[in-house]
Amino acid sequence: MLNNYLNKTPWMLFLFLFAILIGLGSLIYTRYLVGILKIEERKKVELWAEAELLVVSADSSQNIGFPSSIIENNSTVPVILTDESDRIIAVKNFDELRIRDSAYILSQFEKIKKRTNPIVIDLGNNHKNLIYYKDSTILTQLIYYPYVQLGIIMLFILVAYLAFSSSKKAEDNQVWVSMSKETAHQLGTPTSSLGGWVEILNHKYPEVKITREIALDVERLEKITERFSKIGAKLTLNSENIIAIISRTIDYLKTRTSSKIRFSYDFNESRTVMVPVSAALFEWVIENISKNAIDAMEGNGEINFRISETEKNFIIDISDTGKGIPKRAFKKIFNPGYTTKQQGWGLGLSLAKRIIEEYHNGHIYVRNSEIGKGSCIRIVMNKD
Repeated sequence: MLNNYLNKTPWMLFLFLFAILIGLGSLIYTRYLVGILKIEERKKVELWAEAELLVVSADSSQNIGFPSSIIENNSTVPVILTDESDRIIAVKNFDELRIRDSAYILSQFEKIKKRTNPIVIDLGNNHKNLIYYKDSTILTQLIYYPYVQLGIIMLFILVAYLAFSSSKKAEDNQVWVSMSKETAHQLGTPTSSLGGWVEILNHKYPEVKITREIALDVERLEKITERFSKIGAKLTLNSENIIAIISRTIDYLKTRTSSKIRFSYDFNESRTVMVPVSAALFEWVIENISKNAIDAMEGNGEINFRISETEKNFIIDISDTGKGIPKRAFKKIFNPGYTTKQQGWGLGLSLAKRIIEEYHNGHIYVRNSEIGKGSCIRIVMNKD
């Protein structure tokens, strides 16, 4: 799975760069064509001006068919013909529905005057006409075309990225589910066997006190097997007393942790706060965060559990007096495989995040941390 992901990454980069090059190449080439067409349209209007001059200066004996055809064949470039005082004489190739609206023509005229230099028709005797023109509809569309194309390419890149992210997430999910199911399967058989041996010990040697401790560990193995079997399965959340779950988990951790680790909590154990959870998985989250805290304190320090509430949420803060987390790693610590330990898979906090956010629709994050003084992980759960 990981190899597939690594193989896809260069292809995604290649497609991204290829799309950008296509967009930039199209933009540069289109601007080049626009420059050529602008020159051609200027020449076309100049020819139109010459034809206009020939028609105006011709007497009745001259054949003006060719100049007239040049004038009539200009059906794309919008032009305005004025006298030397900028009084409009004629207009051509503007919106047919609005061409009789004098305000519309005047507004167009003012815009054109600001953008282009007019072509002068010298009529002699100190008289002249001026031809103002703007880019044709085709040229205007061509100017904007590469930007539209770039927008489409960026949309394509976005869709490709989302598809790639979705594919990666699906692969990650498959890895998690496959690994969890296999772990549950591998643990199931020896755990059942151990349970049988504990029953035999209880029956034959009831006076041996250590049998009780072995039984507790077997129960723990059964719970761990249950947890792994739930990963990837459709969960039904039950309304549970979350105070009792946290207290039970703290009691278990105390018996399995060095006496140099001190556990403290700022909540009333006798309170009842009902929250929809999967008890087995939520206990796992508390354990994973606590074990990371114990590792960060190198077996000597204090873990504090603080509980608070809002109208809609139940908030658990788990603080330690460990070495702290660099700010740049606040999000990375929840990524699969991220670990600062020489041994370990770096899956504990990643599992915690998945359980809280995907199965319980909650939120988990580093509330604060200071190097050399400790960290606080916050869990926010919905009350309903």
